[in-house]
Amino acid sequence: MKFSIDFKGITALFASAHDSGRNFLYEYEVYTLLKHSGAETPPGCNLIERGARASDDVLNSIPGQKAVLKIVSPTIIHKTEVGGVRIVEKESGRIRSAVRRMLYEVPENYAAWIEKSEKNRESSPPEYRDLTGEALVAAISRDLKGVLQVQFMPPDSSAFGNELIVGLRRTREFGTVISAGLGGTDTELYAHRFRKGQAIVAGSTQMNDGHSFFQIFRKTISYLKLAGLTRGQRRIVTDEQLIECFDSFIALANFYSPVSPDAPFVIEELEINPFAFTDYLMVPLDGMCRFSLPSHKKKSRPVHKIDRLLHPETIGIIGVSSTRRNFGRIILDNILAAGFDPGKVIVIGNEVTPGINSTPDLESLPCKLDLFIVAVGAAYVPDIVEQVIDLDAAQSVMLIPGGMGETEESKERARQVVEKISLGHSTRIKNTENNTSAANSSSPANSSSLANSSSPASNISPAGSTGSASAPDSGGPVFLGANCMGVISGPGMYDTWFIPEEKLPKERTSRFHRAALISQSGAFMLHRTHQFPQLRPAYMISMGNQTDLTLGDMVGYFKDSDKVDVIAIYAEGFNDLDGLDLCKGIHQAVLSGKEVIFYKAGRTPEGKAATSGHTASLAGDYMVCENCVRQAGAIVARNFTEFQELFFLAENLSRKKIRGNRLAAVSGAGFEAVGMADSIHSDDFIMELARFEDKTRNRIRKILEAKKLDLFVTLANPLDINPAADDETHAQITAALAEDINVDAIVLSLDPLSPAMKTLDDRELPGYDMYAKESILNRIINLVAISDTPVVTVVDGGRLYDPLRDALMDNGIPVFTVCDRAIAAISLYVQGRLAADAIRGGHGI
Repeated sequence: MKFSIDFKGITALFASAHDSGRNFLYEYEVYTLLKHSGAETPPGCNLIERGARASDDVLNSIPGQKAVLKIVSPTIIHKTEVGGVRIVEKESGRIRSAVRRMLYEVPENYAAWIEKSEKNRESSPPEYRDLTGEALVAAISRDLKGVLQVQFMPPDSSAFGNELIVGLRRTREFGTVISAGLGGTDTELYAHRFRKGQAIVAGSTQMNDGHSFFQIFRKTISYLKLAGLTRGQRRIVTDEQLIECFDSFIALANFYSPVSPDAPFVIEELEINPFAFTDYLMVPLDGMCRFSLPSHKKKSRPVHKIDRLLHPETIGIIGVSSTRRNFGRIILDNILAAGFDPGKVIVIGNEVTPGINSTPDLESLPCKLDLFIVAVGAAYVPDIVEQVIDLDAAQSVMLIPGGMGETEESKERARQVVEKISLGHSTRIKNTENNTSAANSSSPANSSSLANSSSPASNISPAGSTGSASAPDSGGPVFLGANCMGVISGPGMYDTWFIPEEKLPKERTSRFHRAALISQSGAFMLHRTHQFPQLRPAYMISMGNQTDLTLGDMVGYFKDSDKVDVIAIYAEGFNDLDGLDLCKGIHQAVLSGKEVIFYKAGRTPEGKAATSGHTASLAGDYMVCENCVRQAGAIVARNFTEFQELFFLAENLSRKKIRGNRLAAVSGAGFEAVGMADSIHSDDFIMELARFEDKTRNRIRKILEAKKLDLFVTLANPLDINPAADDETHAQITAALAEDINVDAIVLSLDPLSPAMKTLDDRELPGYDMYAKESILNRIINLVAISDTPVVTVVDGGRLYDPLRDALMDNGIPVFTVCDRAIAAISLYVQGRLAADAIRGGHGI
């Protein structure tokens, strides 16, 4: 879209308001801002200041036969509810009469509303909360600036859905977001009553332009009504107008953005509610705007050192006991059990561990560590952090202990740690003299003396020979945690989880998948992988409190990794603007061909009461998060079970081809066939039942005839093939469907209780032996190995059939215990894959 924005004029508006002690614009100033923005022309207006007498010429200068009068106050946001909006005949006497009435009645009405309930009082401006009676009315009256006379522009239609809200809101995690949807006084009601994504949609302004946001908006009820696509409705606005409006708002947001280094001001909120439509003009009928001065920019950090964290050549650990199995001892045991070279591990402390290098303190290290693990009490952490930074002792540090900001009592300790880490990142290591033992310990004497003190055959190399920096490094180490379980790195061959092997046996020799699981909660990661052991990502990373390294940092690392095709993320919260960094990382990962699975905990919208407009309460925190992450290209899970199922699908189906959303479903049980058909639509996905090719139908017909099942089976989709269908029938029909160009995915129920199926882990029952060469297990494994079409299976039976489920999953074949879960999971996965393909095709959102 071609339009010009007068940023100089808008900045002058903000500067004028700021100079007068305000962080907001009055409504008439918002109209001036819109005029400068290059979008639709706002209505004409006059400010009738309190105590002033406007001339007849001024009152009659605005076109139209009627006039709209609106109270102007910095504290009254929702004016209609207190009589602050009136429509009168455009005659001088009537206008003056209405203005005088409003200046008296509105303060009384607003005071009565505040005193009506404690809830109202708590949501009122702080300066009014302790006032009552005449004192409250007087305070409200003093704050009135006057009355705004606005041109009356009758809308083309007063029908439901013919008003539009468009808003910007600065969020702490995602920067500025744009939202749009059903407008008017009932906009919040619409947002709550309609299905997700139908009344209001939101997106990151950094990751959208007007056209891409319009593609999101056109799925809403609001667009259907405005475009005349519902019964009895006619179009009242063009697509080009909407795109231009969104483009203008996004351009404003990104110029006055918290991430823009040159922004003179930052827009906190800008909302037009509603836009009405008159003769194909978008007319703003109300507007509000809050702004602020830009804050300090985020300091850069040496995130390239994440590679050292995940693939260390040397590991140091402090907090290992030689007399009891404390967390430090368990971590050391797990590091060694994962295959890490014991000769390249150093225990820091006075207690000697047989067969492991040790040193009494950090100053005695023979080399700069790639990874330093801190497994001591929280009270010791600030001093250790400071010492590691001062000595330049490590490239990366893992902070295991809790007590680092989770409670009020520990927040001061966490603040100290953050301050020390931030200082380390912002200054170059200067104290080279104090680093002689850590950074300049390349003399054989230094390294050999330590090695010989506790290990007869140390593999610890002098500083500089392991690939670590041989001179003092800038930026200090990166820190993972605190309050984290650390990392399991298959490629790095180490495991820092503090769960004993007896409590959590691990298949150390199993091949891991080309996947990474990044979790803010270590316990979430622990329980998901324990319940679903077939999840075997190459990396499992517990982020903890994100004292330094963040979710966005880790996704930013893996987006470029040649060791990972799938990234799974569990998030509870984000550091400032890290949600935006995460989305940018997800987007780049998707563009490079990776798949991303995402789950966000803590879905209760926060901060609604703090907003002065509708935008934040409509586009709540979880909605913003979900929309931004989904638009970046991630597949969003709705619950824990779905997360692990989608992750497993991605691990095993990422190389399968998905051309569309046409599903084929096969079962030997009638209830499953009906259940599958009932499950293909939801608020989050829409699948189609595939229409089989004629040659596929003929092929299936012949299979059924050969098995004498043709009299019992109707050729349909879902296909109910009868409980008498044996292993071969299931496999042959699945093979036929996999070759059908109209089928994009297959859900196959294996009917484990059928007497015709070999589904038992019992070689002494050859008729039921699932390991038999001709069993469905072996047949489906062979079929999936050669087919490009994704196949998921259902084994709906009790614990007796767990061996069959395990054997299928061990061979990379997804299994579900009930058919509706299978449909939901494959549908979400297919929809996510198609959305990611669309992003790649368009090279952006």
